[in-house]
Amino acid sequence: MATGMHGDVLNELGQRIAAGNPQPGSVLKLALLEKEYSASRTVIREAIRVLENIGMVASRRRVGITVQPRENWDSLDPYLIQWSLRGPFRHQQLEALMELRVAVEPMAARLAAERATATQRAELLRLAERLNDLGEQGLGQTAEYLDADLAFHSLLLTSSTNPLLAALEIPVREVLAGRTHLGLHPTVPAPGTLEEHLVVAKSIASGDGDQAETHSRSHLLGVWREIAEDLSH
Repeated sequence: MATGMHGDVLNELGQRIAAGNPQPGSVLKLALLEKEYSASRTVIREAIRVLENIGMVASRRRVGITVQPRENWDSLDPYLIQWSLRGPFRHQQLEALMELRVAVEPMAARLAAERATATQRAELLRLAERLNDLGEQGLGQTAEYLDADLAFHSLLLTSSTNPLLAALEIPVREVLAGRTHLGLHPTVPAPGTLEEHLVVAKSIASGDGDQAETHSRSHLLGVWREIAEDLSH
């Protein structure tokens, strides 16, 4: 996240737009934003430039800054993901990210089994064992568990050597971190979750793409169901 005055304005305005207030079609004026945030025009322009890059607003001379329809927004932008997870569309954001993970991570696991280096295979196995140890101790909501989980899934994607799959590392990291920060990750992971991490890592280490893909999908579908249950309460 951006820091300083520019970051404060960006995060507050971005989060407001992501929450639907102001709604798409609304026109913002620089002068009013300067007054509202007690910020200089330079600071406001810097924040607007970032929002334009995400597709959330568009600036037009003599018109102002218009909030764009949601379908124009860059759904994979980390700022937007974080803002959405903090607002009223949190459930939809988590569901969409999990749908993405179910669709792509099993293929990444298959490719990793075929293409990962010996070092990557060993590290995936180490991280899976670390997750297993922490989970069994009831430390599923700790920073240590999150760090290991982020490292495992990031390495899984990059080990596929497919640049498009590797590019999804950031949104995957955001949903993992967001779930923990929102208190939605269990202290003791659901039965089978830790075991699936281990089986996926072992399958990749042994070069068994079929098993890596199958167990990755099984693991992610389990997490998807777990999140759906959390959000329904």
